[in-house]
Amino acid sequence: MKDVLKRYAKRYFIDAMGAMALGLFASLLIGTIFSALGMIPGLSILTTIGKGAQSVAGPAMAVAIAVALKASPLVVYSCAAVGALANSNGGAGGPLAVLIIAIIAAEVGMLVSKKTKIDILVTPFVTLLVGGLLSVWFAPYIGQAVGVVSDIIAFAMTQQPLIMGVLVSVVVGIALTLPISSAAICAALGLSGLSAAALADPSLAPGLAMAGGAAVAGCCAQMVGFAVMSFKENKWGGLVSQGIGTSMLQMPNIIHNPRIWIPTILTSAITGPLATCVFGMQMYGAAINSGMGTCGLLGPIGIILGWFDPAYPVAVGAKDWIGLALICFVLPATLTLLFSEILYKIKWIKPGDLTLPE
Repeated sequence: MKDVLKRYAKRYFIDAMGAMALGLFASLLIGTIFSALGMIPGLSILTTIGKGAQSVAGPAMAVAIAVALKASPLVVYSCAAVGALANSNGGAGGPLAVLIIAIIAAEVGMLVSKKTKIDILVTPFVTLLVGGLLSVWFAPYIGQAVGVVSDIIAFAMTQQPLIMGVLVSVVVGIALTLPISSAAICAALGLSGLSAAALADPSLAPGLAMAGGAAVAGCCAQMVGFAVMSFKENKWGGLVSQGIGTSMLQMPNIIHNPRIWIPTILTSAITGPLATCVFGMQMYGAAINSGMGTCGLLGPIGIILGWFDPAYPVAVGAKDWIGLALICFVLPATLTLLFSEILYKIKWIKPGDLTLPE
């Protein structure tokens, strides 16, 4: 029984989840990078390409999961539609909904695959029926469950800046690495001084902007932290894929050894309050940028674009630029390495624990 459980745990929480992260990277995240490049004058066509890639995140994740499960071709192709439905109905919990529902749909689809003479009809029908019904009936509840994260962040925003900085940074950073959408959560909460809530009630703008800055800090701590901490195992490819892609690539390794998450979480608990209390880092760019971290560099870009908005409340000086560099890049790399070395010495982390799945 123990061997069976280990086999299925590897199948679903390592193989399938690792593949899902790659599918997310190859669609939503690479599309985000294209969209960021499209901000450069004369390269607006890249924004069009980026939006196209972002729009197929659900299908890309589901297909990647089905391939990882070694599903037959008809099951794999049918999972594209399942992924689209699960992602759209799951809201901020879309990636998690895709993971759960695509696994179930693929497994059921494989039960009937190549079992009849009309396989071309039966297999996609069963796969899509199961995945479609689950997407309609259960994906919204997954989104509501993820809403608990939003509630925690909303509570944190009512605290004084030090506590708020710690809580928002840690929680949003964790959400970024989990198979849920930190960007969607930040957009829904309006973590920007120019969000709809801030524009409707200007007294809310400073708090929302400060929370957005803390969120950026937490996301950068995760992405840059994992990228640097795992450099020995993953070299330059891992540095780029995690540093400007997503720290979600480490989720299979986190499940295998949750202690590898300690250095980045501790780092976010430090950089968050530094952002709010020392450097006064605020988000006056798009609220969605608050949950992006260094993915396509959109977190820092959102902060910088906000500085040049007429609504930005204070003059920007050298301290702001230094703070941005420290909070988004220097401290996440330095602190995570420091904490990880301690954990290596006490053998809570071992060589190979951070190796990305191929």
